[in-house]
Amino acid sequence: MCMATKTISLRLEAYERLRRARRHTTESFSDVVMRAQWSDEPTTAGKYLAHVRERGPLFDVTGVEAIEELSVTDRPAEDKWSTN
Repeated sequence: MCMATKTISLRLEAYERLRRARRHTTESFSDVVMRAQWSDEPTTAGKYLAHVRERGPLFDVTGVEAIEELSVTDRPAEDKWSTN
Protein backbone atom coordinates (compact mmCIF):
# COMPACT_ATOMS: atom_id res chain seq x y z
CA MET A 1 0.00 0.00 0.00
CA CYS A 2 1.36 3.42 -0.98
CA MET A 3 1.03 6.14 1.64
CA ALA A 4 1.32 9.84 0.82
CA THR A 5 3.86 11.76 2.89
CA LYS A 6 4.61 15.40 3.72
CA THR A 7 7.89 16.78 4.97
CA ILE A 8 7.60 19.31 7.79
CA SER A 9 10.09 21.32 9.83
CA LEU A 10 9.99 21.31 13.62
CA ARG A 11 11.99 23.13 16.24
CA LEU A 12 14.15 20.68 18.18
CA GLU A 13 11.99 21.24 21.27
CA ALA A 14 8.85 20.26 19.33
CA TYR A 15 10.55 17.18 17.89
CA GLU A 16 11.65 16.02 21.36
CA ARG A 17 8.15 16.56 22.73
CA LEU A 18 6.68 14.52 19.89
CA ARG A 19 9.29 11.79 20.39
CA ARG A 20 8.52 11.57 24.12
CA ALA A 21 4.79 11.28 23.38
CA ARG A 22 5.26 7.97 21.57
CA ARG A 23 3.78 5.02 23.47
CA HIS A 24 6.57 2.75 22.23
CA THR A 25 9.68 3.24 20.13
CA THR A 26 8.09 1.79 17.01
CA GLU A 27 5.04 4.08 17.10
CA SER A 28 5.15 6.51 14.18
CA PHE A 29 4.96 10.27 14.62
CA SER A 30 1.83 10.17 12.45
CA ASP A 31 0.18 7.92 15.02
CA VAL A 32 1.20 10.27 17.84
CA VAL A 33 -0.26 13.28 16.00
CA MET A 34 -3.48 11.39 15.22
CA ARG A 35 -3.90 10.60 18.95
CA ALA A 36 -3.57 14.29 19.87
CA GLN A 37 -6.65 16.14 21.08
CA TRP A 38 -7.21 19.36 19.15
CA SER A 39 -9.80 21.82 20.32
CA ASP A 40 -12.21 22.78 17.56
CA GLU A 41 -13.39 25.82 19.50
CA PRO A 42 -11.61 29.13 18.88
CA THR A 43 -10.42 31.12 21.86
CA THR A 44 -12.83 34.00 22.42
CA ALA A 45 -12.38 37.24 24.30
CA GLY A 46 -14.84 35.91 26.89
CA LYS A 47 -12.73 32.78 27.44
CA TYR A 48 -9.60 34.89 27.73
CA LEU A 49 -11.29 37.20 30.24
CA ALA A 50 -12.40 34.20 32.31
CA HIS A 51 -8.81 32.91 32.22
CA VAL A 52 -7.46 36.28 33.39
CA ARG A 53 -10.00 36.45 36.21
CA GLU A 54 -9.14 32.91 37.30
CA ARG A 55 -5.34 32.94 36.91
CA GLY A 56 -4.37 36.58 36.47
CA PRO A 57 -3.13 38.38 33.36
CA LEU A 58 -0.48 36.86 31.14
CA PHE A 59 1.56 40.08 31.31
CA ASP A 60 2.20 42.38 34.23
CA VAL A 61 2.00 46.17 33.85
CA THR A 62 5.75 46.47 33.30
CA GLY A 63 5.62 43.99 30.43
CA VAL A 64 2.71 45.75 28.75
CA GLU A 65 4.46 49.13 29.11
CA ALA A 66 7.64 47.70 27.54
CA ILE A 67 5.63 46.36 24.59
CA GLU A 68 3.90 49.71 24.15
CA GLU A 69 7.23 51.55 24.25
CA LEU A 70 8.76 49.26 21.62
CA SER A 71 5.72 49.47 19.35
CA VAL A 72 6.10 53.26 19.07
CA THR A 73 9.47 52.93 17.33
CA ASP A 74 8.73 49.69 15.47
CA ARG A 75 9.05 49.96 11.70
CA PRO A 76 8.76 47.40 8.90
CA ALA A 77 11.99 45.68 7.94
CA GLU A 78 13.92 47.10 5.00
CA ASP A 79 12.87 45.48 1.71
CA LYS A 80 16.12 43.84 0.52
CA TRP A 81 14.51 42.93 -2.80
CA SER A 82 13.67 46.49 -3.75
CA THR A 83 15.52 47.85 -6.79
CA ASN A 84 15.03 51.49 -5.78
